[in-house]
Amino acid sequence: MKIAVIGGGAWGTTLANMLSGKGYEIRLWVREPELAAEIRAKRENARFLPGVRLERGLRIENDPGAAAKGADLYLLVVPCQYLRSMLKQLSGFMVHNPVIVCASKGIELVNLKMMSEVVQEELEHLDPKFGVLSGPSFAGEVSRGLPTAVSLGCARRETGNWLQDVLSTDSFRVYYNDDFRGVELGGALKNVMAIASGISDGLGFGTNTRAALITRGLAEMSRLGRSLGARERTFMGLSGLGDLVLTCTGDLSRNRQVGLRIGRGEKLEEIMAGMQMVAEGIKTTEAVYQLGRTCGVETPITDQVFAALFQDKDPGQAVRDLMLRELKEE
Repeated sequence: MKIAVIGGGAWGTTLANMLSGKGYEIRLWVREPELAAEIRAKRENARFLPGVRLERGLRIENDPGAAAKGADLYLLVVPCQYLRSMLKQLSGFMVHNPVIVCASKGIELVNLKMMSEVVQEELEHLDPKFGVLSGPSFAGEVSRGLPTAVSLGCARRETGNWLQDVLSTDSFRVYYNDDFRGVELGGALKNVMAIASGISDGLGFGTNTRAALITRGLAEMSRLGRSLGARERTFMGLSGLGDLVLTCTGDLSRNRQVGLRIGRGEKLEEIMAGMQMVAEGIKTTEAVYQLGRTCGVETPITDQVFAALFQDKDPGQAVRDLMLRELKEE
């Protein structure tokens, strides 16, 4: 089994190391040449996953062709806004009917496309088999072998069951779900709610407020997901509710940290300038804000997060405006 893991951030490194521990031949593509050389020499990704010793058999590649050629499975773990350009580089090295699993969580801002749509468009001539991996899974905890459960969305049951077996370990449990659209949307939309939760906590509001945001956020995610072809019940699973609870409450959530700093009065430009890792929820907020209008779906929490991030709206006023909306049935 040869697996190409495309993306050398915390999550890509974690998945590559975990699967290398199963005895697969893993090639991890790292974009920056100097970082690739450092990881290769020190057997540690000190920039994105410090303190985690990497498996001796894990191959670190800086050339995308060297990583991708001849692989049986491609795990895509690059930021969502760069996935399309990455696939253009990789497609020439892929065989017909490649198995693609996207482990990034977001929506393409330029075209408002899901990652499954981006893969299908760029690799249509290869007829790819697509899956998406999503769920409550902080990279640091997975790397330490702490019990974790995630969802694998895939339309083809045979491929999905095979991927379940390939990706599961004794501490990383993978559940199959044929609603791949719901799985990928849950992973993307929850990042917007994590920013909202962080804003609330940054303002000093209590656990009542956070619980309300999580609950109403789940309703908003389900409502938009249903309009985009997902099954509503998928949002009650690991890639929806599970990931939502984790990222809205866990201090390791980059999106929640962005919200915390917004709530404490910092500006988005200042926050982004000092960030080493990507918080997908920032771009996803823009995309979801537009999607809501395109689909005619109410997205009140997303609208207020968008205003706080991009229209310089006072975060406290954003929360008050949510509370003062027209009263309605649950």
